[in-house]
Amino acid sequence: MIDYFSTQFSTFITLGKLGVDLTSFPWLSLSILFPIISAFVVPFFPDKGEGKEVRWFALSVALITFLITVGAYINGFDINNEDVQLRESVNWLPKLGLTWTVGADGISMPLILLTSFITALAVLAAWPVSFKPKLFFFLILAMDGGQIAVFAVQDMLLFFLAWELELLPVYLLLAIWGGKKRQYAATKFIIYTAGSSIFILLAALAMGFYGSGAPNFDFTYLAQQDFSQNFQILCYAGLLIAFGVKLPIVPLHTWLPDAHGEATAPVHMLLAGILLKMGGYALLRFNAQLLPLAHAQFAPLLIVLGAVNIIYAAFTSFAQRNLKRKIAYSSISHMGFVLIGIGSFSALGTSGAMLQMVSHGLIGASLFFLVGATYDRTKTLKLDEMGGVGQKMRIMFALWTACSLASLALPGMSGFVSELMVFTGFVTDEVYTLPFRITMASLAAVGVILTPIYLLSMLREIFFGKENPTLIGERKLIDAEPREIYIIGCLLLPIIGIGLYPRLITESYLASINNLVDRNLDAVKNNNKISEFNNKSNDIFKAPSF
Repeated sequence: MIDYFSTQFSTFITLGKLGVDLTSFPWLSLSILFPIISAFVVPFFPDKGEGKEVRWFALSVALITFLITVGAYINGFDINNEDVQLRESVNWLPKLGLTWTVGADGISMPLILLTSFITALAVLAAWPVSFKPKLFFFLILAMDGGQIAVFAVQDMLLFFLAWELELLPVYLLLAIWGGKKRQYAATKFIIYTAGSSIFILLAALAMGFYGSGAPNFDFTYLAQQDFSQNFQILCYAGLLIAFGVKLPIVPLHTWLPDAHGEATAPVHMLLAGILLKMGGYALLRFNAQLLPLAHAQFAPLLIVLGAVNIIYAAFTSFAQRNLKRKIAYSSISHMGFVLIGIGSFSALGTSGAMLQMVSHGLIGASLFFLVGATYDRTKTLKLDEMGGVGQKMRIMFALWTACSLASLALPGMSGFVSELMVFTGFVTDEVYTLPFRITMASLAAVGVILTPIYLLSMLREIFFGKENPTLIGERKLIDAEPREIYIIGCLLLPIIGIGLYPRLITESYLASINNLVDRNLDAVKNNNKISEFNNKSNDIFKAPSF
């Protein structure tokens, strides 16, 4: 494999000098392996003990990785092509049917770009880290490669390995650099995520060994397999649990508020900006794409779970007095729109789910970074102990306001477009009965109405009202630094850009989404059975048969 990449790299250099097309260059493999290999250089990197040299090295690696993913998008990705592109395949363990196969389509490419972008900003956010900096940045870079691999690999066993790779860095980042209850939060995270991953392994083995012949775990091969309906239902249920933990879906969500409650700002950014999106991506890739017959039956359940996510997490966020936990439950609420979009059988709704993942990745990262910056100054996360700091931190107040308005889906921001697309796509989806659509949309709307209430009240409690004399007198409430303004500016630029001109991102995945929806609609039309969920429900929750 090393020889393969060496040959490809040499070819790249030669072609670049000659001005020849670079589409054959292994962009995706490099974007995965480069940060991982660089991570193993960190322990041996010369450093005077303060971590300055390591920080610059990690930032350089993260920026180069981002440029590599951008290069992949520019040089080898066609937005009008619905198929897997930038495909690279090397036999790894042929006897076991395991190959190093990577590629990208419209569903994965935006998330690959998002991952490298957020990680680069997270490294910059981690600039003040002075405790064990080598280990910290080693984990960040290893996590960068692992998360890109989750979105890029085209082999189900390889996907499982990449899925597991990112668990260990997150666990250590929580357990070592977290808050007072970091051990509890880290342990809960690893139990939930690693425990649920067994379903991914079982489903991968079952699908790869299905039928006769040698095992094959390639996504393209699995998508062409004629799996029986009962087999698809079993695999779908197991994968829904595994991916539902990561999304997360209520009631599998309890690890997330605890993890966010103890994490540091850069880890926050990676959890909210990337980790949650892995669950949404996997539901689209596996449950909806590879198991269409089962998806036709489980889709109403996804709609219901999405509505529950939105309204339950919104009410819970409204009641939270801890700033980190309030934003964490807000993230859970926003991910409910992803579930509704995936459960819809409309291209508009599913496209909205994709846009919501990208949008929330940017917005969630910005809010949690501001939470960390605010805590560094106030040394408290309790809203009852804050108040009146707006006069001392005017720029910080402006940044908080802009990001909060983005989170509450203000028109002109990316969140507004994504949520509108999900709502419109689902309400106009004629696969479901009108009463079902009205009921679910009304429940979800309650959560949407609560969002500006708890976010604006949060701003009021932090920056306005009666000043806390202890907080104002004893803390050095320094306003936002240039580094912090730059990070938020980098996040707000695409948030506003997508909000004003959504086609900046939607066109990149439209062809793949249309193909996915057509596949699911065919499965619904060819399936004369109504799901068990619909059979046991009243007429409001029934979807019509074809």
